[in-house]
Amino acid sequence: MESRERLVVAMSELMWERGYAATSPREVRERSGVGQGSMYHHFPGKRDLALAALQRNCADLLPATEELLAAPGDPLEKLTAYLTRPLPALKGCKVGRMTQDPLVAADPGLLAPVGEAFARVHQALAAVIGEAVALGELRDDLDPERIARLLAASIQGGYVLAIAAQDPAPFDDARAGALDLLRAAAPPPRTDTQGEERP
Repeated sequence: MESRERLVVAMSELMWERGYAATSPREVRERSGVGQGSMYHHFPGKRDLALAALQRNCADLLPATEELLAAPGDPLEKLTAYLTRPLPALKGCKVGRMTQDPLVAADPGLLAPVGEAFARVHQALAAVIGEAVALGELRDDLDPERIARLLAASIQGGYVLAIAAQDPAPFDDARAGALDLLRAAAPPPRTDTQGEERP
């Protein structure tokens, strides 16, 4: 692995563990094993390295999520897989945690890749929810955009609750609750004129 890549990986890990504000260039150099001269050859300053690390984090997480949601198959099954996949509850979201860092939140350039990543996940979720509505798996009065926000908020909020409690249970409960609400939003079975259910 080249020195530039080692620096980006180290910064990515440290930002996930402690945030941008609390990560020093010295710690990045120590973890990466890259010297100061080489570091500043690749990145003029800490912010430049942080931006590369944020872009790396988004690139690490987005493909798997987008592939899962865009794959052929039943939309509710895809949403179920999205809400039940194994995730590191006590470490938090590699991307979402950056919004809680005051220096990232105050810097539009650093926040941009985070916002773009969430926008792409939202778009993919809304599309799958729209498919479920079109197929009659979910009620047609549901707004796919709002339900997509609810699912993302359940996951991101679940991370916060789990970290606060130092227990993954709130994270698992938040995701299971979102799935319960989705299942409860299925339309009632249709009945014929005699009151019998139709397939």
